[in-house]
Amino acid sequence: MAIKYPNLFSPIKVGRLEIKNRIAMMPMGVFSPRLMNLKCGAYTKDGADYYIERAKGGAGLIITGLIPVIPLPIFNPVNAPDDFVGGMKYLMDGAHRHGAKIFVQLTAMNGRAAHAESEAELRPTPAPAPIQNVWDPAMENRGMSKDEIRLYVRNFAEVAWLVRQAGGDGVEIHAVHEGYLLDQFAIANFNRRTDKYGGSLENRLRFPSEIVRAIKEKCGAGFPVSMRYSARSYAKGFNRGALPGEAFAEFGRDLDESRIVARMLQDAGYDMLNCDNGSYDSWYWAHPPMYMPKACNLGDVAEIKKAVGIPVACAGRFDEPDVAEAAIAAGRIDMMGMGRPLLADPDLPNKFASGDLDAVRPCICCHQGCLGRIFQGKDISCAVNPACGREKSWAIAPAQTRKRVAVVGGGLGGMEAARVCALRGHEVDLYEKTGELGGVFLAASAPDFKDDDKRLLAWYVRQMKELGVSLHMGRAVTKELLDGIERDELFIATGASERRLNAPGLDGANVAYAVEALRGAKAKIKGKNIVVVGGGLTGCEIAYMLARDGKKVTIVEMSETILNAFGLSAANYNMLMELMDHYKVAVLKNSVLESYADGKAVVAETIKNYPNAANRARRMYALGPKGMVKKREMPADSIVVSIGYTGDRALYDELRGARNTYLVGDAKQPANIMDAIWAAYEIAKDV
Repeated sequence: MAIKYPNLFSPIKVGRLEIKNRIAMMPMGVFSPRLMNLKCGAYTKDGADYYIERAKGGAGLIITGLIPVIPLPIFNPVNAPDDFVGGMKYLMDGAHRHGAKIFVQLTAMNGRAAHAESEAELRPTPAPAPIQNVWDPAMENRGMSKDEIRLYVRNFAEVAWLVRQAGGDGVEIHAVHEGYLLDQFAIANFNRRTDKYGGSLENRLRFPSEIVRAIKEKCGAGFPVSMRYSARSYAKGFNRGALPGEAFAEFGRDLDESRIVARMLQDAGYDMLNCDNGSYDSWYWAHPPMYMPKACNLGDVAEIKKAVGIPVACAGRFDEPDVAEAAIAAGRIDMMGMGRPLLADPDLPNKFASGDLDAVRPCICCHQGCLGRIFQGKDISCAVNPACGREKSWAIAPAQTRKRVAVVGGGLGGMEAARVCALRGHEVDLYEKTGELGGVFLAASAPDFKDDDKRLLAWYVRQMKELGVSLHMGRAVTKELLDGIERDELFIATGASERRLNAPGLDGANVAYAVEALRGAKAKIKGKNIVVVGGGLTGCEIAYMLARDGKKVTIVEMSETILNAFGLSAANYNMLMELMDHYKVAVLKNSVLESYADGKAVVAETIKNYPNAANRARRMYALGPKGMVKKREMPADSIVVSIGYTGDRALYDELRGARNTYLVGDAKQPANIMDAIWAAYEIAKDV
């Protein structure tokens, strides 16, 4: 078979190690007890199978999630070296069977980016010197001692040796990257030490330089060592990131210094730089949401490639093989790094090789199944691929008995149920009352920054056709119709309807609801001044879209905070907040829209009765049952209402008690894409 991308699928050497192609799986955290042996940090069989599936899918290099080498009672391989070596052999053997190479990422941990409830809990994760914590700036991480630095260096070498004993092909050091501990040492504004590990750039890089030299001394000069590296920090200050194209003064590492740092890391002995951008102060560069452009780090990483002679990998919304092929052919980078796209579709490299790009199930950059679950202490997985991290236990297996399955509703939940049932060998009929598949996802995928959502929708439509699902479009299903349909199993996925706001004036011409606004009903959104009612994720995205188009936008939200979406990653949250701030979106919290007429919106804002409120302030507001209420009138040429959805479960309730009937998707509980897909998958895989 001819390879469509000959440069992407050409071999490459990292040190003396040859890797079969230029596709590398990027490291992502795997910490749960089901996937990792917490005693020693080795992966369990389930954890190893997660990586082996990506090796089977064609990735040339697998870089595992980080394994700590710091003195902790859990995770650290130094605690139980024999258990670590024995446990990791299954992973190494499995990946090697499919021709992939394995680098194990070793970490000095978070420093000031550690999350804890108190300063006492921060003690195991010191920073270079005392400095404010990322997640709670009121707390301070302590500084490291020289003895601790020496212990860390020794442990890096010891664990690298254990990786080699287990059959690993190399290690990656975590990291002069993303504002983690070694990155804090490297950056002047984070490193306030006055000894030989602080001050000059040479001193600030002494720690990572000592690490690679110790590893080479222990494991041999031919044992490859990669460095996870951020070309630029994109930080404007503590906890403030810069947006793409924004003019700002770099608080972290700028590109000029980065070229020098890259050369110094190469000279210290590193065999590869695995690059992206960002820090915990600009987290959305290292974990780019859908608001980021594709291949957002490629330009900066290409500059690093010019500065060094060792291989350079690039990651960051980098899932387009045509872009990677051209960049590798031009010598701008050496390897294409992908993390989340390989969670969504582990067979992605093989599909690249065949040129069948429409067969790829795309990552939609939501972070719900990966980062979101990791921060909830759960297994890593994927919103659009429920079997990720459960490759064996949640695999789709052929059904022992072929059944007739009816699915009512062609949204994502309904199509996922139909897809899985068809893959199992069932005969599936799907009924959709409209002429389009997708349900409310048609609107959700409409913004121009959601091309991957559109690709996911197209992938589902293709799956329906390829798997032989019988589609009955424009067919509203009633109980009477179902009574005449022969079936063994029934999925009700009838979706949801938008909540309506009961306020005077909202039946006018210049009022649109979220679905209308997202699907391009611009005729209803006239004028300069726009009020968006509802500060959830959809409302904020609409506000951002309108403000970017030059509108003056005000969000009116009844709660004390906006963007209260469960599972919303900090990367997505922070970038959307920065975007709204950049485009000057005003936000009124604890507020409701009371009426709308003659281009004016009347908004009631509740100010809580704080004991120390000044008398003058009390006179300005009317005292209400929940606090002081201030009414304001503001210009509003148009209103957009985005206050959520109500599940449409009428058909299910009418059928209550019917055998083998399942309610899935938004019809059961309006939530997010992940909930809709997962609920349908979990039922359908066992039908």
